Amino acid sequence: MYKVLGAAFLSGLICIALTPWFIKLLQRRSYGQVIREDGPHAHFVKKGTPTMGGLLIVLGTVVAYLLLSARTPEGLVVIGAMVACASLGFADDFIQIRKERSLGLKPSVKFLGQLVIAVGFTCFATQFSYGSHPALPAKFSFLGVFGPGLGWLFFIWVFLMITASSNAVNLTDGLDGLATGSMILVMAAYLLIAFTMFRHPITQHPKFYDFTGQPALDIAIICGAVLGACVGFLWWNASPARIFMGDTGSLALGGVMAAIAIMTRTQLLLFIIGGLFVIEAMSVIIQVGVFKLTKGKRVFRMAPIHHHFELGGWSEFTVMIRLWIICGFCVLAGFAIYYVDFVSRVPK
Repeated sequence: MYKVLGAAFLSGLICIALTPWFIKLLQRRSYGQVIREDGPHAHFVKKGTPTMGGLLIVLGTVVAYLLLSARTPEGLVVIGAMVACASLGFADDFIQIRKERSLGLKPSVKFLGQLVIAVGFTCFATQFSYGSHPALPAKFSFLGVFGPGLGWLFFIWVFLMITASSNAVNLTDGLDGLATGSMILVMAAYLLIAFTMFRHPITQHPKFYDFTGQPALDIAIICGAVLGACVGFLWWNASPARIFMGDTGSLALGGVMAAIAIMTRTQLLLFIIGGLFVIEAMSVIIQVGVFKLTKGKRVFRMAPIHHHFELGGWSEFTVMIRLWIICGFCVLAGFAIYYVDFVSRVPK
């Protein structure tokens, strides 16, 4: 456990210590946030706030992981997914800044990039493993794998998970500290899940989870590193934010969240633990769908849903805290389901 805690401490320290220097660097280069013109008027004052702070979250996570882990194939492929998603987000941020508009990469280009990441992740994860531990099976999972092998359809499933997760976190990152604080709660749950799998290997009892051993510890270290990095970043990202994570951070966090769920064989459980991100993404899907079907009608004042509450008169801070509470309930519900299942596997 000391490695997990050490990773959290080290990544958090990196983010807290380097962010002031990074803010000054971004200000000198005029790398500031571009605000969407149809957004809430209260957000216009945020124009020009340094962005791309997600680079520090990724840096803190990668450094902590490389220094404290065993660098198993399972851990490296998850870190690789995070770095790849961050690179895609960086390109998106850079285009927004250069062209001074709130739209960066074309959706088709972004989806193509996410497809390449998903294919690469799936190829490595299903082919390589640590020691005698099995590689990632090409199957659905909830609290362990189930159903028949998906074959090449598993590539599509992984693509959908990585794309949905990264875009959902990107949509949630619309208020100071909202996505960062929510990710801390989600990573705390997955840290406990991965560490429990490590401490209770299938060699102790045939009903325990088949993802275990050093790979599970490596994933727990990654969760701890991401958690610590988000805590360190939140110090500067809390309202009023002095820096934003940008698409660099939101795509990276969404990508690593999906990769962790896939690797721990808890793919469908992610939809419960990450329930807030699901709500945010669904609000956009519903808004766009109804708008097109009814030729102009809207369900929400504005989507994602956090803007709906802002336009309803809630302060940004109130919206953030209440959505954190919702995220906490989702995390507790998801972890409770996992814990009940784990207790049922413990030998009598």
